[in-house]
Amino acid sequence: MLLIFGEHLSRNSLLPLLAPRVDGSSNSFSVGAFSILQQIDEKLCSALKCFNRPVSDFAAWKITSAALTPENAGEGLKNALNQSILQIEIQNRLAIPILLPNLEISLTDAEESELKSIRFSPNEWLPLSWQESHPDFLKIGAPAGEMIQAELPIILPPTTAGYRVRILYPE
Repeated sequence: MLLIFGEHLSRNSLLPLLAPRVDGSSNSFSVGAFSILQQIDEKLCSALKCFNRPVSDFAAWKITSAALTPENAGEGLKNALNQSILQIEIQNRLAIPILLPNLEISLTDAEESELKSIRFSPNEWLPLSWQESHPDFLKIGAPAGEMIQAELPIILPPTTAGYRVRILYPE
């Protein structure tokens, strides 16, 4: 019984560690065992009147694609602002809801020195259609296996030669 309560108290670190991947790479024993663990956790949550909130885990997220493209490629130097669109696709790879992260885009020059860093909260980077179809997304997180595609407008410094995208949770 002490082990079960210990699991429940440390659920934020234990559940992501034990959760199987949605890509089918997890073995059937671990999927079954995790299902039982989730049922116990849910029963404890209902008995203890706790809120079963999503957990935050960097490893849950996979950036499946990221591409930075000029918004007006045909205009060339006519456009004073160097506007671009960052197209990004990320996925929650775990079989549990995960808290939505912030996205940070670091723009670099040819020597890999950082020129500018731009941070987007979930409210800013999630597409409006996704937010409308998941009205409590800040409380319940992204569902298991959820794939999210977003397009973010960015103004690039003139000497931008590269970029990095990373996922982070606010402190």
